[in-house]
Amino acid sequence: MGKKPEIPFTKKAKVLVAMSGGVDSSAAAYLLAEQGYNLTGVYMKLPVFSSSSNKLQTDPDEINQGLEDVQKVCQKLDIPLLVIDCRQEFQKEVIDAFCREYMAGRTPNPCIVCNQKIKFGLLMEKARSLGFDSLATGHYVSLDQDRQSKNFFLKRAKDIHKDQSYFLYTLSQLQLRHILFPLENYNKTEVRAMVKKLALPIHDKSESQEICFIPKGDYSEFLKNRTLNQAKEKGPILNLQGKVLGYHKGIYSYTIGQRRGLGLYNPSPLYVLAIDPKQNAIIVGEESETYQDELIATQLNWMLIPSLRAPLNAYTQIRYRHQPKLATIFPLGNDQKTALVRFHEPVKSIAPGQSVVFYQKNRILGGGVIDKAGRQT
Repeated sequence: MGKKPEIPFTKKAKVLVAMSGGVDSSAAAYLLAEQGYNLTGVYMKLPVFSSSSNKLQTDPDEINQGLEDVQKVCQKLDIPLLVIDCRQEFQKEVIDAFCREYMAGRTPNPCIVCNQKIKFGLLMEKARSLGFDSLATGHYVSLDQDRQSKNFFLKRAKDIHKDQSYFLYTLSQLQLRHILFPLENYNKTEVRAMVKKLALPIHDKSESQEICFIPKGDYSEFLKNRTLNQAKEKGPILNLQGKVLGYHKGIYSYTIGQRRGLGLYNPSPLYVLAIDPKQNAIIVGEESETYQDELIATQLNWMLIPSLRAPLNAYTQIRYRHQPKLATIFPLGNDQKTALVRFHEPVKSIAPGQSVVFYQKNRILGGGVIDKAGRQT
């Protein structure tokens, strides 16, 4: 069992709260202000892309609705606001990496990379350099500390439908010691009601899209515009026997498990099983062929244990909306950063590039990036 973290925060502690102009981060700021922390809001200026042309907008005088909303909330709460330009770092660490992964036939999760490199990397470093004791965000996740090891770890939030622990498995012990998650015991309905009661100007703001830097969620068009020198627009769609069933419109337009938009006729539905950038090919098969029981995970990070020294059973989640399944994790190599994950029953559509996160009940053990799927020979 865990206990609440023994974090030396006092009401005089200086806390920097990341604010996007949305409901969640605004509610987080309000709760911390009410608790009496020495609070400052921070808005990260990120790349903005036109929804009509999918091109980067560089006009410094462009209207940024997110920043305007943050300014209104900070005025309402009577707290100062910092604006930090993260566009260059976000482009390099998140967007460029996102494009590279898709061109390599993988399916990345840019939200996890953003949390690791930008929000709890660049921004936390900035907070510490400015003398802040802690960084706070509006994530739905709970922070706890293990009694025996004294390790900090994350648990699923009270609102299981909004739980964001999956996106935060990369956090280190040093980072966890300087983080606050004010929304851990609230659900979305309570948060909206709180913001509305306070007459904050954003109480009815809609949810942000999953990939914030892609206008209208059209990642295929976004990638096409950024990989023109690398992308091959046409290639074969093959079955597992190598038979050509049709032709694709660029491997960046497909993800593992995809069924719609293949443009193929078959008596039963076909699914994307694999993406082969060397052959510029998409491999498809029937639903029964989408199930596998092993994967290789790399870039492992552990919270509740220092490292993986022996086989370990854990509930294993291979994407954000995936129902965790029981698996055994086997250490591979000497670097403690690679593992073989063997599921107790096959799971559907394991996608290299996505993250795999390990849980014991509602507690995060750790996680990594899926490098390979299927039986390893």
